[in-house]
Amino acid sequence: IKHEVAPGMVITAWGYNGRTPGPVIECVEGDRVRFFVHNKLPERTSVHWHGIFLPNGMDGVAGLNQPHIEPGETYVYEFTLRQHGVHMYHPHSDEMVQMAMGMTGFFVVHPRAPETPRVDRHFLIMLATWFVAPGTSVPNPMIMNDFNLFTFNSRAWPGTAPLVVKKGDRVRFSFGNLSMDSHPIHVHGHRYWHVATDGGTIPPSARIPMTTIDVPVGTTQTMELVADAPGDWAFHCHKSHHTMNPMSHDIPNMMGVPQGKLEDRVKKVLPGYMAMGEKGMGGMMDMGRPKNTLPMMAGSGPFGPIEMGGMFTLLKVREGITTYDDPGFYVHPPGTIARKV
Repeated sequence: IKHEVAPGMVITAWGYNGRTPGPVIECVEGDRVRFFVHNKLPERTSVHWHGIFLPNGMDGVAGLNQPHIEPGETYVYEFTLRQHGVHMYHPHSDEMVQMAMGMTGFFVVHPRAPETPRVDRHFLIMLATWFVAPGTSVPNPMIMNDFNLFTFNSRAWPGTAPLVVKKGDRVRFSFGNLSMDSHPIHVHGHRYWHVATDGGTIPPSARIPMTTIDVPVGTTQTMELVADAPGDWAFHCHKSHHTMNPMSHDIPNMMGVPQGKLEDRVKKVLPGYMAMGEKGMGGMMDMGRPKNTLPMMAGSGPFGPIEMGGMFTLLKVREGITTYDDPGFYVHPPGTIARKV
């Protein structure tokens, strides 16, 4: 499939039903479900229903619980849901390649009895890491550590969607992680409570307040907050390299190194060249780059460049809104903005 990571970059990925992540599966505890899986990949596959209680022969580990689904074949999975919570699905056949190419998705099982207090907004965010060489479009599944794209729902800032809520809403965030790294997801201006994992609901007496939740590999973590502070609040992974887009990691460290007129001399040979890192990386959003490659930091706000990329978006809390469409940037009341003295 062709998938836009952010404006200016389209990758050639694999997915479910023509998209990455795959479609959100929503059911209710007690439902009997049936899935037909038709394999259009160039290689065999299977589907594992991650965290779901089901008969062993439906677990989807190819070679152990079932034959591999060969290209062109269709298999059926059928089972009754015996739990509720936020879970995931992904291949368990050549999973290193297939998940690295984008084959993941959420499986949400709603409780049969409504939960209290009522949740007004529920955001599902799949965390992923990729390596796409500059100027190319196909993710490299052989990379184990040195990733250069970090995404929320296969989108990188500034291509990520804002999370729009009304002041007073009870908001639930469920993070799924099938990447190769953990991700500490931080919310600004609020605290959230850890209410569930893919193993089940956390009892109220065991919930703790936090502003950052680490999402380990192979888990879902669900948080809740009450949106009581209007504004545009940063919402991001707190591993600093995970809030960036493609850059080279093998250049020398030039911090504090006087480069004199080197930049002008190199530009005569390589137009668009920018000396790296002498005074830090800020302001490098507009340097030249290969086609189909994002700038390391991108996106602008009402006060200038927002020097972020990757796993970054905005939690937009507004008073009195009647729609959850993007309301634009927040207008600060007089006297509430940091100022120059």
